[in-house]
Amino acid sequence: METDGSHITGYKTYALIWGLLLLLTAATITVAQMHFTQYAVLISLVIASVKALLVLAFFMHLRYEGAFLKGVVFLAIIALTAIIGLTFVDVWYR
Repeated sequence: METDGSHITGYKTYALIWGLLLLLTAATITVAQMHFTQYAVLISLVIASVKALLVLAFFMHLRYEGAFLKGVVFLAIIALTAIIGLTFVDVWYR
């Protein structure tokens, strides 16, 4: 038995996450076809963020990492969110 902190994730978990990603992709397509005027981009970004978090947590095994690496990823996500937010503010007020 290994004691180096390794982990085993079952196929059932991966299949569930894959199914959720497929459902979220269908939701993205549905939102794009419904033509929400002001909120289409915001809704699509929220769905894309949820999908990215699922991929980071399960397929990239971030949920098993230490606090430092999680903090670095969190800071990168906050910086990206700020850049995207400032871009939207710039476009809205031109």
